[in-house]
Amino acid sequence: MIMLLVALGIGVLAVVASALLGPKKATRTKLMAYESGNDPEGGGVGTGQRFPVHFYLVAMLFIVFDIETAFFYPLAAAYQKLVPFAFWEAVTFVGLLLVGYYYILKKGVLEWT
Repeated sequence: MIMLLVALGIGVLAVVASALLGPKKATRTKLMAYESGNDPEGGGVGTGQRFPVHFYLVAMLFIVFDIETAFFYPLAAAYQKLVPFAFWEAVTFVGLLLVGYYYILKKGVLEWT
């Protein structure tokens, strides 16, 4: 409970400090959407253009594999003390990740052409 309160406190403190200490002068450039360092051209709601989602798919893949690392680190640290069920749980998890990886390869998400 203490950890939860400390985490919430840090989050609230960061938002409040940003609101109080951040710059207040809004300009057209500052209010423009940031799109990977490029100026956004159309693609917004109601323009009739398709919005490219390739970068967002890659970002979601990064998050998935980042979560995988967060899952396996404690498993590797306590491997000697774990029961065989934990091994099969990890094998199942890797199997699910491989199915997802095969899916994204077939969809061409990792192709940069």
